[in-house]
Amino acid sequence: MNAKPDSTAPEQKGASVASEIDQLRVIGRPLDGKVPEVDPRDAWTDRKLHYNLVNPNNRRKFKIIVVGTGLSGAGAAAALGELGYDVEVFSFHDMPRRAHSIAAQGGINSPRARKVDNDSIDRFVKDTVKGGDFRGREEDAYRLGEEGIRVINHMQAIGAAFARDYGGQLATRSFGGVQVSRTYYTRGQTGQQLELAAAHALSRQVAAGTCKLHSRQEMLDLIVKDGRAQGIVVRDLVTGKVRALTAHAVVLCTGGYGNVYYKATLAKNSNATAIWRAYKRGAYFANPCFVQIHPTALPLMSKWQSKKTLMSESLRNDGRIWAPRKKKDDRDPNTIPEAERFYFLEERYPAFGNLVPRDVASRNIRERIDAGYGVGPLHNAVYLDFRTGIERLGVKLIRERYSNLFNMYEELTGEDPYKTPMRITPSVHFTMGGLWTDYDQMTSIPGLFIGGEASWAYHGANRLGANSLLSCCVDGWFTLPYAVPNYLAGLLGQEPLALDDQAVQDTLKGVQDGIDHLLNIGGSHGADHFYEKLGAIMDRYASVSRDPEGLATAIGLIRELRQEFWRDLKVVGSADRLNQELETAGRVADYLELAELLCIDALDRDESAGAHFRTDHEIGGEAKRNDEDWCFCSAWEYPGAVSAKPIRNFEPLTFRAVPLQQRNYK
Repeated sequence: MNAKPDSTAPEQKGASVASEIDQLRVIGRPLDGKVPEVDPRDAWTDRKLHYNLVNPNNRRKFKIIVVGTGLSGAGAAAALGELGYDVEVFSFHDMPRRAHSIAAQGGINSPRARKVDNDSIDRFVKDTVKGGDFRGREEDAYRLGEEGIRVINHMQAIGAAFARDYGGQLATRSFGGVQVSRTYYTRGQTGQQLELAAAHALSRQVAAGTCKLHSRQEMLDLIVKDGRAQGIVVRDLVTGKVRALTAHAVVLCTGGYGNVYYKATLAKNSNATAIWRAYKRGAYFANPCFVQIHPTALPLMSKWQSKKTLMSESLRNDGRIWAPRKKKDDRDPNTIPEAERFYFLEERYPAFGNLVPRDVASRNIRERIDAGYGVGPLHNAVYLDFRTGIERLGVKLIRERYSNLFNMYEELTGEDPYKTPMRITPSVHFTMGGLWTDYDQMTSIPGLFIGGEASWAYHGANRLGANSLLSCCVDGWFTLPYAVPNYLAGLLGQEPLALDDQAVQDTLKGVQDGIDHLLNIGGSHGADHFYEKLGAIMDRYASVSRDPEGLATAIGLIRELRQEFWRDLKVVGSADRLNQELETAGRVADYLELAELLCIDALDRDESAGAHFRTDHEIGGEAKRNDEDWCFCSAWEYPGAVSAKPIRNFEPLTFRAVPLQQRNYK
């Protein structure tokens, strides 16, 4: 929603917004990210050197809970199991390989510089920090690049079948926001191949007895005692049984919160319950307003569609994005003359063209659609055209690179993309925000570690394509296996918390009381009724563009909707059996709270940065940062009650290797 013009003077409007923000949040304290005070290039090496170690004979004495079996969770569990720790793994899927990591199709970055195109770790860091609009840790980006070089060989060794070029070397391609070729891929199935490899590695540890796998178990709360994370409470999704498990440390790798928007590219079961319940136990939530809108999703063709479908960013290597120069041009796109086609990304950003970062592409696509130049039955898309790529490379090579993506598009739309341009539109896809962690990937609750998209690390205000699979693999295989033992070393000789401990019993009771409350409201509408309403609010006021008035409106509407939810929710069935209505109700209850915090964060962050585009802070349609006042990570603290003001703590960000600069992709 665009800001409404009015006659209020800028200084008056700013004072009004500031006053409104003061009513919504409390300013907290600065946070120490525990980043080594060395050159950013040496930070990870220095940190590893000073980590505490656990003797191999002592490792079996430590129990670690890992929640989630995607790339980060399966990798962390398998690596820790291989090291000799006692690992318990939880997934709400029936098997590990169902995790949503399989949906990341396009590729995985690695600055191995095999193309002789002047790539390097320093260039990777520059692209990542700049792509994230200078709102992530520079040192984290260096760790991502350094360990990213190892990831490709490791994943290939455990079974990932990467594509190869004519000479037999691993093939690469480009992704948005870069001018080199560093993305390794397996056609359009990269996430699937990596996830299968990680799931097999986890299965090997299950067979070896170092890991115990618990399927169809959903985490509903975190057990905290003496200020430390010491276990979780889960519900068996088949039998309904609620139980507690304790451990020396807990690792959450449960994905992002993009489904707060109702219709996103995420799998329908992907949810935010694990990280949100941890937030309510004391873990800080970082930058919730940093939500990525992916430019190449399929447009909705009916309100009955349950979700949106992602078309990989890799398609932008050989596909050209355009819109007709005439409004509501419903002609067959193949009959529209070249002079009447507006290749707007190529014209506006000649240096990067169709491979601009995702936030830039999404804003420009949305601008064309909102201006009346959208195409398709609902005029809610633009074209992604492969005619030039096919003429240049031939159908055979295009099919080798993208065949499964083209097949999927044809199955979903009934149109052949080899002959007719695809229709694409922006859609919520990835969340750069997540639980705040220090450099050791530990949250504000000692003993609670985070990996993958559930964390805020690496990406800043906008994630570069193919850095998602990389960050998950780096977290799981090469960071958490160092950082978790460093914490455990200080607990040698301590047993996990007893199951009859009062803290465990109180947490169990709280979960059961929450389930009973959902079942006993006795209203007239199912959870999806409220969920869809929430999605409409978020799409309108907190999507590609935001403005203060719209965000303030959204906060009020979300609060009203949450009251309606707790007054009029109807959950059929019982708690002692499979009950997907009950599952959905619990997740929607969390979304209603998370959505409010997201909008508060977006209203509080009085600047534009990456995917957080405030229409009151822009220069010629580009994001205008405010480095003087906002060069920090917002880490929100739960105040103890949903109705109380959240507390915004903050971690200052410094940039020594990549100086602060206005992004320019032209």
